[in-house]
Amino acid sequence: MKLNIKRLDHVQVCVPRGAEARAREFYGGLLGLEEIEKPEVLRKNGGMWYNVADIQLHVGVEETVAPSKRHPAFEVEGLAGVRAYLEQNGVRTKDEPSLPGVERFSFFDPFGNRIELMEKTRAGSSKTKANG
Repeated sequence: MKLNIKRLDHVQVCVPRGAEARAREFYGGLLGLEEIEKPEVLRKNGGMWYNVADIQLHVGVEETVAPSKRHPAFEVEGLAGVRAYLEQNGVRTKDEPSLPGVERFSFFDPFGNRIELMEKTRAGSSKTKANG
């Protein structure tokens, strides 16, 4: 039987225990994401949830957080302006090779989580696969 996947619901990044206020400043403040209420049954675990387009970003809490190659990738408009904004606010960015029809770069949250941002170019199709 194959999975009948309808859509991606959420992705999760993790921050160290005790860093939730700093994470809120970054994700809700600097990035301007809309925080949503976390279900009561999960609040004891810490962390927070955000709406991002038609999915959610879950910011979980772990004792230790090790940087990894794993990352979510979000499509944005105005990629160059977004990068300039992040860099002006002291966020570390990283060049990524362009893909056919896609310009992209990565940035890192204060905890070392890598997040890729991408923008389709005119030559880009509506369905692009990026491996990272």
